[in-house]
Amino acid sequence: MEGYRGVWVFIEQNEGEIEGVSLELLGAGRKLADKLEVPLAGVLLGDGVIPLSSKVISYGADKVYVIDHPVLKHYRTESFMRGVIQLAEKYKPEIFLYGATPNGKDLASAVATDLCTGLTADTTMLDVDVEKRLLEASRPAFGGNIMATILCKKHRPQMATVRPKVMKALEPDDHKQGSIIEETISLKEEDMRTKVINIVKDVTKTASLAEAHVIVCGGKGMGDVQNFQLIHELAETIGASVGGTRDVVEAGWLPHEYQIGQTGETVTPKVYFAIGISGAIQHVVGMKNSELIIAINKDPNAPIFDVATYGIVGDALEIVPKLIKQFKEIRKAEGGEISYA
Repeated sequence: MEGYRGVWVFIEQNEGEIEGVSLELLGAGRKLADKLEVPLAGVLLGDGVIPLSSKVISYGADKVYVIDHPVLKHYRTESFMRGVIQLAEKYKPEIFLYGATPNGKDLASAVATDLCTGLTADTTMLDVDVEKRLLEASRPAFGGNIMATILCKKHRPQMATVRPKVMKALEPDDHKQGSIIEETISLKEEDMRTKVINIVKDVTKTASLAEAHVIVCGGKGMGDVQNFQLIHELAETIGASVGGTRDVVEAGWLPHEYQIGQTGETVTPKVYFAIGISGAIQHVVGMKNSELIIAINKDPNAPIFDVATYGIVGDALEIVPKLIKQFKEIRKAEGGEISYA
């Protein structure tokens, strides 16, 4: 499309802290921009957010478009949509990426509607056809049985939301140079149709699986809820978090917040145990970027072995108790803790 150039990333921030998914998207956006030989830009909206621009540049952006305004202190669809649309209509990016967070998905869908363009939701893979300048946004489809690559051929910008933890942020370079473009917008609080009365933070939930360094995840291959207790025992022994597949959650063995996969959490721990898990794509997309994957399954042809670093073919009900015994001996020898450094 004539006149549309550049890759943009919406920089989501909360109380002056940039969300991790935005930094991850800067890493992904950098690769796309380099292939297309165009600049990578961050789009930053908020109140008092100009100082965050240097961090956006250090994580890969060539420029940052900033709208700093008191009405943008808290996220609201109307105010943020107006700001983003103003920037997009003026500078015409060809690709625009958002984190698949509650705010990111809300904003992206509103912007796509107003700009009359397409939006691929919950993307897990990104690439670009350089010759045709088409964003190739891939995501699981048909219940996770296939990966569908979606193109937006006739409209710009090409937009996608990307799940947290599926892309990797670049190492920050504090010496990287970039430009900061400050824009103004005509917004008045009294004109906003929604008002922020109070913000209630949910402090009832324990540390998110997405932040866990070691995860022991069990599948229906454990047989029943009684056998699944071995997953809990192994996790407790090695100081890990417990996770489960969709089948496990639907069977009532674990609450939904412990589900890993396409319709659950996306995780990137240092060590991931996949026990009694076949390796359906809807689960794999949620854990494939783990640094070390150890799979245990009776079926030597189980797809989980295709993504595993190490695989053990055998009955989990026989193997896991042996692992628990071995790890307990290691803990005793190391003074009660296991190091994952």
